Amino acid sequence: MQRFDYVIAGGGSAGCVLASRLSEDPDITVCLLEAGGNGDGWLVRVPLGMVITVPAPLSNWCFKTVPQSQLNGRRLYQPRGRALGGSSAINAMIYTRGHPSDYDDWAAAGNSGWSWNDVLPYFKRMEANGRIRDEWHGVDGPLPVNDSFTGNPMHKVFLDAACQAGFALSPDFNGHIQEGVGVYQVTQRNGERWSAARAYLEPNLSRRNLQILTRSRVRRVLLRNRRAAGVEFIREGRIQQVLARREVILSAGTFQSPQLLMLSGIGDGRALQALGISVQQHLPGVGGNLQDHLDITLIHRARSLDLIGASPRGIGRLVREIARYRRERRGMLATNVAEAGGFLKTDAALPRPDVQLHFCVAVVHNHGRTLQHLHHGYSLHVCLLRPASRGRVLLASADPAAAPHIDPAYLSDARDLDRLARGFRLARRILSAPAFKPYRGQELFSGKASDDTQIRDVIRARAETIYHPVGTCRMGDDAAAVVDAQLRVHGLDGLRVVDASVMPSLVGGNTNAPAMMIAEKAADMIRGKFRSGEAG
Repeated sequence: MQRFDYVIAGGGSAGCVLASRLSEDPDITVCLLEAGGNGDGWLVRVPLGMVITVPAPLSNWCFKTVPQSQLNGRRLYQPRGRALGGSSAINAMIYTRGHPSDYDDWAAAGNSGWSWNDVLPYFKRMEANGRIRDEWHGVDGPLPVNDSFTGNPMHKVFLDAACQAGFALSPDFNGHIQEGVGVYQVTQRNGERWSAARAYLEPNLSRRNLQILTRSRVRRVLLRNRRAAGVEFIREGRIQQVLARREVILSAGTFQSPQLLMLSGIGDGRALQALGISVQQHLPGVGGNLQDHLDITLIHRARSLDLIGASPRGIGRLVREIARYRRERRGMLATNVAEAGGFLKTDAALPRPDVQLHFCVAVVHNHGRTLQHLHHGYSLHVCLLRPASRGRVLLASADPAAAPHIDPAYLSDARDLDRLARGFRLARRILSAPAFKPYRGQELFSGKASDDTQIRDVIRARAETIYHPVGTCRMGDDAAAVVDAQLRVHGLDGLRVVDASVMPSLVGGNTNAPAMMIAEKAADMIRGKFRSGEAG
């Protein structure tokens, strides 16, 4: 049985950051356990590989929700990365941080040290921006952030259409003003995906004080006298244990960090006893507060070969693009699919954008899992940034190998449907602008929806998640909180949670960069270097 100073359960975006930062000290030993593989290979490194990894169970847990009553009883697909790098190994590589006020909201809710001024230094420390040099960005961090490597002319078409519809351009969604439309920066270097594992772990694999165990699924936290002593995991068919001298850190993500807590006897006591699990710490908030960005997509057919699709001419174009990518690392294979987008207000009186757009250079239907719609086209996703609906993650059984019971309770708060319907109208306004006229073909799936009732029916029938679940191990100082502002689990010693599950509320943007920021800040907290407003 091995013993380390820190044992990290989960090698996703946050876990990779933590393992790298903590092991910078040669006197500290770190063990990182990941259920999946190494998170490398061409399907991960070539950005277009996501059209395979997102719908397929290759490096992906492929979870599903329980039936959603407000979405016609549908079970929604929930892709989550299963490899070193976690979801940063399969995501759309978009680098956004959310709105500064999102973090001020965290601090105002009782989480000292999490305001925008507190977290900005950590965003800057992690970032190596290839274009922007200003007070909002970092240039020498481990994570490359660059402009798109595709040069797709459809960017201009989308931006022109949005301007014709009355919206402003934004040169930097992570700068002084988030609102507007633009082309997303991506976590790529030289046209290749740069996951958290590639940024934080690969350069440091030679460290003798860092041990990484892949294909190692953590089953529970070992507790002794109300202190986390290590974890139990299964590897190569054998149940094993690894012990922690200082701390166990759960970085298994929004679905599986609460699952691990509950399997370890930490959660709602009555629910745990019903499954035959001995209660170690009654924390009723474990698994609660689940939030996610629900998304509705407008899709048009189009003839342009600048759009990804299957056709005789399109196959020839793809062959040429493969050759180009091998030579230049640019072009269609460097696409993150959702190449452009924006942050907009559905009501001008709002203090900040309430919807986010993702303009995709392909027909994106049912997460790419439905193959009958392979023709060339474009899609415009619109997601509600701060939903009022709250769901929950529960144990489906006491079996550690069972998938968790995921119930986001989408649209359970009626205000969310109202706002998403307004976003739908906004997106259609852009797609109806003159700039799209040379390309615009049939509107698929929702073309006949015009009045409020029809639009709401389309949302209930077709809305999906855009993969941003957070909040199930919420930080706070109230009875429903799971961790404190230092991310320590309430009532226990030597146990923290460090990933997107600790977010008190969902940020207004993609969540991968914020999850990595949380880990950057947590590393300083653990090392005792934390000072409000500074990154040590």
